[in-house]
Amino acid sequence: MSQKIKNGMILLAEPFMLDQNFKRATVLVVEHNEEGSLGFIINRRINKQRRTLLRVDELVKDFPEFDAPVYFGGPVGTDTVHYLHRKGDLLEGSDEVVKGIYWGGNYEQLKVLIDQGVITPRDIRFFVGYSGWSEQQLQEELDGGSWVTARMYPNYLFKSDPDSLWSQVMENKGSTFSVIARMGDEVNYN
Repeated sequence: MSQKIKNGMILLAEPFMLDQNFKRATVLVVEHNEEGSLGFIINRRINKQRRTLLRVDELVKDFPEFDAPVYFGGPVGTDTVHYLHRKGDLLEGSDEVVKGIYWGGNYEQLKVLIDQGVITPRDIRFFVGYSGWSEQQLQEELDGGSWVTARMYPNYLFKSDPDSLWSQVMENKGSTFSVIARMGDEVNYN
């Protein structure tokens, strides 16, 4: 049976996906319509040299000092910065993706709210680039078994360890997916 794509769903890369951009990726779909789909890889922080995390205030000029890491959202539009947050009631122009998670909003207002301490690093995630699919492309990938779908919870984005998120979501699906969650990264033939 074909899975219906909708805003707010999670896509988990099947365990042996070869595309390095999506290996063990956990993607949140933020927009889906007849023209295609858009989402962000929510478990891939960007490291600088010496394995320290790249901070948003190091990446974006004229940004207030803010100790929030930047994530690799996907291989499309890597010259763009996006943000997901839980302050949609405060940030004008935010789009609710799923209950408790908002996308975008007034950028100038965002900087003021950060500068005033109203928005903290626990409230927001920044992404360089995004994951995009043309019309029917994501549906074809789903039907072909490239992705496992799951329900999104705000805690996945704001409280879970990104390094273990793929396994955590697989585990939470239960049954066979619990076994998949414990599989190693590499194929090993004995």
